[in-house]
Amino acid sequence: MTNVTDQDRVLIFDTTLRDGEQSPGATMTHDEKLEIAELLDDMGVDIIEAGFPIASEGDFKAVSEIAQRAKNARICGLARANFADIDRCWEAVKHAEKNRIHTFIGTSPLHRAIPNLTQDEMAEKIHETVSHARNLCEDVQWSPMDATRTEWDYLCRVIEIAIKAGATTINIPDTVGYTAPAESADLIRRLIETVPGADEVIFATHCHNDLGMATANALAAVAGGARQIECTINGLGERAGNTALEEVVMAMRTRNDIMPWKTGIDTTKIMHISRRVATVSGFPVQFNKAIVGKNAFAHESGIHQDGMLKNRENFEIMRPEDIGLSGTSLPLGKHSGRAALRDKLETLGYEVGDNQLKDIFVRFKELADRKKEVFDDDLIALMSADDATNDHLQLVSMKVTCGTGGQAEATVELEVDGKDVIATEHGDGPVDATFKAIRAIYPNKAHLQLYQVHAVTEGTDAQATVSVRLEEDGMIATGQSANTDTVVASAKAYISALNRLIMRREKAGPGADAREISYKDLT
Repeated sequence: MTNVTDQDRVLIFDTTLRDGEQSPGATMTHDEKLEIAELLDDMGVDIIEAGFPIASEGDFKAVSEIAQRAKNARICGLARANFADIDRCWEAVKHAEKNRIHTFIGTSPLHRAIPNLTQDEMAEKIHETVSHARNLCEDVQWSPMDATRTEWDYLCRVIEIAIKAGATTINIPDTVGYTAPAESADLIRRLIETVPGADEVIFATHCHNDLGMATANALAAVAGGARQIECTINGLGERAGNTALEEVVMAMRTRNDIMPWKTGIDTTKIMHISRRVATVSGFPVQFNKAIVGKNAFAHESGIHQDGMLKNRENFEIMRPEDIGLSGTSLPLGKHSGRAALRDKLETLGYEVGDNQLKDIFVRFKELADRKKEVFDDDLIALMSADDATNDHLQLVSMKVTCGTGGQAEATVELEVDGKDVIATEHGDGPVDATFKAIRAIYPNKAHLQLYQVHAVTEGTDAQATVSVRLEEDGMIATGQSANTDTVVASAKAYISALNRLIMRREKAGPGADAREISYKDLT
């Protein structure tokens, strides 16, 4: 087998903060974006697509600050095919030690119809905008959106134009997750062989997971000659999501015999950033998710357990430690001290300062008083589920009583922008009554799209993690919380989602569209 040091380098382009954040309800705060960017930078991501600078003032500020803080990664911003977008993008990324402008336009027949451009008109726009971007920045990435449904001859034509105009990376997006692995590999291979100047640029792949083939398509594209993969943590993204960073990285590492390429990713940091992204986005990771799912290294079958005891390699093709997962799950209790808690948190991948540890220790003690043993998953839920989004709404207290007929009464006290407000409501069960009381305190038209509960650990004293998704006027927000009391967890998750809706409304501004930008405005 080829020595790893001699293998082709595949660049990892992470778009969690841009494409991932476009997932309905996944909006992150400014500080959360900075935190995730720092974690991505620290784990060895080559290019961080930090956002869409013209989308909003908040996005611009986040991209700009990430650009100034980055230590290793190249910082990229997204821009549509017009001068205003490109100029705004450059203003945001120009202070990075290494920067990139990523500009795009939809080239398929369906997407050309959106701005109502002919093939020649679009070709001219591509030449003008890529040239403009290159005059500002030495590193320019260009994407023909919906490339996998674009006519072959036209795709070759516009890629050649972009290369001649100065693009240094050509990204081939499977925007709607339409292609299949054999097609993905063949498309990249043919483009490299056919388009003049293709050997002078890096070809990239950007795959969506609508048919569940994003990871396979991305790796197939690399087999075809692509040397950059666009991906997100946990596969976060619009609709069914994007190629998952952890999946492509660990696939190349684990099956390096048939995928002989290397990345610069420190895989031991994968679990920590996976958990943080799940928390700040409000999108929990499914239990059977590859690499980072709760059950990815769990073995319940008797045959499997017997095989694991004899040799872990019988049923594990990766070591949990390789992705930063603790090999043990030793519980703490109410007599455990700060040092033990800090050590356990560090084992789980959390680095906490002294002040943060004080706050966590108080919450840990409260949890330990309610539970005999606090397991790793309890601590992860403790660290993850109660992160405050902002200070608009906070739960002060609540009392719920239930009758034998199913009717319940909930009295809820919230702090609303610094003022305590109490309301009592009746409902069909404790959760319904609680949500009605919250709505009485903070009237809203939000529609409950999702209410989901799962136990963090086993036993009657297990913490319940509750996920809530709300939709209001086209805006979607997700909240999550954990507590040994399911109704309390439900209330906190609902309040968290409301806070995120408030944040999105403020970010969009009066009368702004929920998505804040329009693809049609390309001139």
